[in-house]
Amino acid sequence: MEGLPLLPGVYRFLDKKGDVLYVGKAKQLRKRVASYFRAADQLSPRIRLMVSHIAQIETTVTRSEAEALLLENNLIKSLKPRYNILFRDDKSYPYIVLTGHRFPRLTYYRGTPNRQHQYFGPYPNSHAAKETIQLLQKVFRLRTCEDSVYDHRTRPCLLHQIQRCTAPCIHLVSEENYARDIQNAVWLLQGKHTEVERVLNDAMTQAAEQQQYEQAAALRDQLRALHTVQQKQFVESTGGSTDADIIVVAREGASVCVNLAMVRGGRHLGDKCFFPEHAEDLSPEEIIAAFLAQHYLNRSVPPLILLEHDPLEITLADLLVEQAGHAVRISVPSSGERKQWLEMGQRNAVLALQQHLLQRGGQHRRLEKLRGWLGMPALQRIECFDISHTMGEATVASCVVYDNAEMRPSQYRRYNISGITPGDDYAAMRQALTRRYQKLSNGTAARPDVILIDGGLGQLHIAIEVMRALGLDDLTLIGVAKGEARKPGLEQLIFADGTARQLAADDPALHLIQQIRDEAHRFAITGHRARRSKARSISSLEEISGVGDKRRRNLLTHFGGLQGVRAASVVQLSEVEGISKALAEKIYQQLH
Repeated sequence: MEGLPLLPGVYRFLDKKGDVLYVGKAKQLRKRVASYFRAADQLSPRIRLMVSHIAQIETTVTRSEAEALLLENNLIKSLKPRYNILFRDDKSYPYIVLTGHRFPRLTYYRGTPNRQHQYFGPYPNSHAAKETIQLLQKVFRLRTCEDSVYDHRTRPCLLHQIQRCTAPCIHLVSEENYARDIQNAVWLLQGKHTEVERVLNDAMTQAAEQQQYEQAAALRDQLRALHTVQQKQFVESTGGSTDADIIVVAREGASVCVNLAMVRGGRHLGDKCFFPEHAEDLSPEEIIAAFLAQHYLNRSVPPLILLEHDPLEITLADLLVEQAGHAVRISVPSSGERKQWLEMGQRNAVLALQQHLLQRGGQHRRLEKLRGWLGMPALQRIECFDISHTMGEATVASCVVYDNAEMRPSQYRRYNISGITPGDDYAAMRQALTRRYQKLSNGTAARPDVILIDGGLGQLHIAIEVMRALGLDDLTLIGVAKGEARKPGLEQLIFADGTARQLAADDPALHLIQQIRDEAHRFAITGHRARRSKARSISSLEEISGVGDKRRRNLLTHFGGLQGVRAASVVQLSEVEGISKALAEKIYQQLH
């Protein structure tokens, strides 16, 4: 310890295998690291266990405590140490976007906002964002189509016919009226319902006075739709256009739920729940501090964050302000509307935790039953494979992962199969398994306890051959063969020695196998459909003589995709570089 500096930095505890056990930050590295060994009796049982496994300590000195906090957060996310609290949320949050076009497009977006467009959000989940888009369509009838479609329309689409778009693509709405609808949509997204109602009421009265009855009727319909939206809308704030996040913690036994509720433009958009790992012996203040660091660093921050416990992390608060570029107030409300928001978040956190525990209880029961049936008390990780294709076209293999009583989507993998006879499921399975487990044979991948193969004895024999060739013939392989008439509940489970067994239709162990098998099937078929759709889109142009790689690329680039090419007229096609009028007519005829 004496060799460590009294400087800010990050420390990493490693075990004898070199795996990272824990990552932490310190204002003074020597004092912080030494505290783990000098006051062992004051540590929690979990941390004492961690200390007993420490074989090596690595440190990185930083220029400031704030820099150490950033490095700590990045290392936790990348290394996922066994003893750090982990919040599994790698996805970006969705936004609603109004593009910067002459006739702006209303759309859904995930990713980093840029200055070309107007962004509203973020929203807690895709459902909340997409529902808001649908409601805005009903009220203001803004366009949602891609530019490749919009630029080549010659007549109104179905959305115009069902009163969801004013068809600016063929100039059925003036630029002035469309701009008014855009402004009203912006106000609505900002929570300014009163301004929108006032503007629409004034415009309706003026149109009626000028005997423009069709225009007045259209504005009346907008007002009615707006009232419907307000009735369906989430909880509203009396505090105007408040943007805030509300964060609360619920605990039951060793399980923890962190509930994040988002308020944007004074409207409560919904909640997102997180169930962190390794949080059982941490205080609510420590859990909130870890959540703030892992959730907000390198992500947009609202001007107000409401907490039920003060995280006591001044460095973090300063860092959030620096990152956001605006004032960020972290508050623990004691009364008023914001206290009510906090109480609502607490109720939602408790309900979400109860539901999570109920689901996990069911999963653990299924897993325990399967462990007992297989005689594998330590069974933890299951991987399952499936093959999907249409008459041999666009073959895709899937691998899904079940680990620690949960499906792990971040570890799923798809394999595009090539170089085989179309429709040869055995060859496809051989290729997928070889590609998957070559890394395991080299010692660079997680080792499954059981591998499920969706198929009968033939597919299982292929798996046995692959594992034998890779030196992994000690892995447990099980074929899941569909029962008579492919009826669920009649599945045959085939083992490597050729024996077949059948579980009762109501057996929880079978339900777990079915769940994993069905997820592998879903993941395979969605990948296959996407690959088939892409292949067919390209091949429809490839089949036209005279359209080679360069001309095909020019067409797709010019029109933004095959749909745009199909929507183009002969004259528009002939305007593309390398496309003569005769070839344009040929392309048009081939695609229609």
